Amino acid sequence: MTTLKLNNQTAEQLDTMLDNGVLTIIMNRPKTLNGWTTEMMEAIKDALAVASKNDEVKVVILTGQGTYYSAGVNLGRSLKLMHPKKLRDLIIDYNQQLFESFLEFPKPILAAVNGPSIGASVTSATLCDGIIASENATFSTPFAALGVTPEGCSSVHLPRLIGQQNTERMLGKEGWKPTGAEALDIGLAQWLVNEEKLLDKAHEIAQDWIQQEKTRSFLGGSELSELKAVNAQESINLANAFLAKPFLKGQSKFFWRKQKYALSAIFFVLQISRPIWAKLLS
Repeated sequence: MTTLKLNNQTAEQLDTMLDNGVLTIIMNRPKTLNGWTTEMMEAIKDALAVASKNDEVKVVILTGQGTYYSAGVNLGRSLKLMHPKKLRDLIIDYNQQLFESFLEFPKPILAAVNGPSIGASVTSATLCDGIIASENATFSTPFAALGVTPEGCSSVHLPRLIGQQNTERMLGKEGWKPTGAEALDIGLAQWLVNEEKLLDKAHEIAQDWIQQEKTRSFLGGSELSELKAVNAQESINLANAFLAKPFLKGQSKFFWRKQKYALSAIFFVLQISRPIWAKLLS
């Protein structure tokens, strides 16, 4: 068993184990619930890029350390103050690149969801070849509650996996969070095991894929070219939503409830001053 050769910044966020053709990538920031900070997202992109060029890697398993798979994008640490147009372009580019790192990954990839999964960590998992869920897993996509638009190709790809009605329940105001068992029932997950057996079963699946010489594919019959186009458009929609009043207002209230008053104040000022700086977006 070996590890993947990664740069120091990536190694601080992830653990890797390469064994018999299977690379296990473990998000290793359990104290922050493996939240997708800028550093974590960069690490995942870097690890996938390295794995894509490593001939020893035949299949990748992505999982989380601790009780959470991932709490999703950490907005407080991901958004920075800058010129509005530059920020909008940055959000578009960053979101598009994040999901393209999954879309363009050339080898089979399995998401082993060990616990709660939120936002981008859910939608990116649906872009893998399969999802194996622990009985402790939940899948949350709270875009409507946050005042933002769907991402990770979920506006098109998710209905193919779980049907339009279930998609509306997850992406809409209801904010349904399927459990692992419910995810299996609706087709979001393809396997369900108890937590202790998660990685053993994931490796069994990965070895089966190697024996079958499985090639990269997408669930629901989706095609790469279409998903890339959807991701590009969703990234634009998401950037616009991030800079719109409902999101700014919601974030100000959210951080106030969390007693993060400085962040709350930043979003409040952005909200009330929007009529002025929004002119700079064009």
